[in-house]
Amino acid sequence: MAIIRKLRGRAPVFGKNCFLAETAVVVGQVEMGEGCSVWYGAVLRGDVHYIRVGNNVNIQDNATIHATYEKSPTNIGNNVSIAHNAVVHGCTIRDNALIGMGAVVLDDAVVESNSIVAAGSVVTKGTVVESGWVYAGAPARKLKEVGPELLRDEVERIARSYAMYAGWYINKEKDDEE
Repeated sequence: MAIIRKLRGRAPVFGKNCFLAETAVVVGQVEMGEGCSVWYGAVLRGDVHYIRVGNNVNIQDNATIHATYEKSPTNIGNNVSIAHNAVVHGCTIRDNALIGMGAVVLDDAVVESNSIVAAGSVVTKGTVVESGWVYAGAPARKLKEVGPELLRDEVERIARSYAMYAGWYINKEKDDEE
């Protein structure tokens, strides 16, 4: 079972049909919508400010979600994929976004809807990743337009796939109880 911990009088709140892997950690002031998944080794640490997560968000293995003490909360929209080993810190990720493997999004940055932060990229403090664009590099810069095919074949596909994968685990847990 995941580590779910109340801290400073605040306990995490989860919507319906969420999957939390056994080694996931969720602490403090974290609100999560419906149909989300938090995978192995991922950490959401709402100890210094709040973390709000929308619906159908997948936070993949070893990702870290945190904030800055009393200054920069973390807000994540709907249908967002935060890939393996990503760090999302004190920023805003809007709907239908993909944060690639090992990417870092820092304080007060905003990743607009229908955007991709490429694997290994670093979105520096206060940067706005424009809607409909792929940003890549360190520091991350505008690379190319997302376009309808990339949006469908990557951003939307990954969000759908992780909802399906989480279903496998939720159903296995129900099977194990019987």
